[in-house]
Amino acid sequence: MKNFHHKATISVLGFAALFLMTVGLVTHSGTKESAVVASPASSSYSYDRTDQRRAASFSKENQVLQKKITHLQKQIKETKEELSDYGVQPATPSKQSSQAGTNLANLDYTGQDVISVDNNQPSFSEADLSLANGAWQSYGNLDQYNRPGAANAMLNQSLMPTVKREALTVDPTGWHNKRVNGQWLYNRSHLIGYQLTGQNNNFKNLITGTRQLNDPDMLKYEDEVAAYLKQSPDHYVRYRVTPIFRGNELLARGVEMEAQAVGSDAVKFHVYIFNVQPGVTLNYNDGTSQVN
Repeated sequence: MKNFHHKATISVLGFAALFLMTVGLVTHSGTKESAVVASPASSSYSYDRTDQRRAASFSKENQVLQKKITHLQKQIKETKEELSDYGVQPATPSKQSSQAGTNLANLDYTGQDVISVDNNQPSFSEADLSLANGAWQSYGNLDQYNRPGAANAMLNQSLMPTVKREALTVDPTGWHNKRVNGQWLYNRSHLIGYQLTGQNNNFKNLITGTRQLNDPDMLKYEDEVAAYLKQSPDHYVRYRVTPIFRGNELLARGVEMEAQAVGSDAVKFHVYIFNVQPGVTLNYNDGTSQVN
């Protein structure tokens, strides 16, 4: 009889323990919170709080990351405001402009140093002509060969320099200069002329250009724009100059120049100028030359 009572007691305790374990599992199933573990031989319970501690740790890490993100966003905003103060804004060349550059690179000089592109119609979009950001200038990054990309600007009197230009010291790609008939063959040619924005020794705004390319050919169009800007502080001109390289050559084949006065056709052109010099054969691969 004692043996039967002892077995019955064990069975009851075992059933009770099993019931409590089942209740614990059901209560916490489907969650990542603490689980209840019951021991058949004891009435005390221990709670595994590992997942709770992990959740608390993740929450703390997220708070730290959020603070860092907020700080970085603030820095980005402040940097954009500073760039705006300097009149600089990023510019993305249009697909149309890129395609035009590809086609121009395949042209060979046949005796006419300046030719019209797209019937002299600049390829600016409505967004390109917006004055939402006022006057600004932007220069493309150097490529793997240290060649500059397109130079863009919304020109206005406010960008024009008030001090005399300093001497140029930058040597652009393809710079192998020499005298031909007593004059230098090459100039350090600004994509956007100094008189328009005041940019001088800026690698992103300089190419190796022949004397003819720089002056008179490019200067003629730069002077036209400058004269219009000087007429009124309310005059704006959307401007883009793109150096045209063929393949991985270091000396540009020419430059594509586009300009459009905002709200007027007083200034409007789209031309391509060949980088050539009469009486000289240029090696566009490296900028060396041979007098004919």
